[in-house]
Amino acid sequence: MLSIAERHKYILDKLNKYGFVRITDVANELGVTKVTIRKDVKILESKGLLYKVHGSARPANPHVADLDVHVKDNINRDAKRLIAQRAVELLDDNDSIIIASGSTIYSFAEEIKMRQWHHLNIVTPFLRLGVLLNEAENVNVVQLGGTVHKKSLSVLGEEASRSLDDCICSKLFFGVDGIDLEHGITTSTLDEAKLTRKMMKASSQNIVLADSSKFGQRGFGRICALEDIDVIITDGGIPEQMVAIVEEAGVDLIIVR
Repeated sequence: MLSIAERHKYILDKLNKYGFVRITDVANELGVTKVTIRKDVKILESKGLLYKVHGSARPANPHVADLDVHVKDNINRDAKRLIAQRAVELLDDNDSIIIASGSTIYSFAEEIKMRQWHHLNIVTPFLRLGVLLNEAENVNVVQLGGTVHKKSLSVLGEEASRSLDDCICSKLFFGVDGIDLEHGITTSTLDEAKLTRKMMKASSQNIVLADSSKFGQRGFGRICALEDIDVIITDGGIPEQMVAIVEEAGVDLIIVR
């Protein structure tokens, strides 16, 4: 039987490799009780080495704050650019799409602007995107109205939601603040989560653009379950265990490198 120190090392090594561990899995693998592993996790948490959440452990607190979009712009910029370049390849020349808001989404908009289109319709709540793509030739931007959320520079609320009633689009591209096994796809605010669900209903395919730092994180507002997403585009930093979980949920996972 492993010593306490050996169990602690085993738990931390698994966290480092997979991004999270389940208490039940570790107990079964080590041949000890779940009570024993819970005590181990509690000790490691008291030392600041992990964060315990409902039957599992993570390297850090998974709850994310509502950051200003200009702050997000400077986080994982290279990964976001690669994700954006891959996302553009999913567009058809005469598409009608919905694009939400966020820093990865803005990178996506910049890639759209650099390309030539025959006729592309874009519906968006994102004010920065509307201004940017208004200059693009053969790109028609429908800007949703509503209350401006200062941190995201996106409109929210019932007016924006009602405007989507008359939209029929092929694809929705949106960013998220968290992709979590237990809570699914999340964002920082309830209003944004609600509007995203409405955008999902107006589109035939739901595509998430998220760098690998979003896996294992969770925002305040739940958007949907993993199973409700058609495609996730992310970078090579995605935890190995999350790859299997996302694919088991029936999601088409695209990893850019």
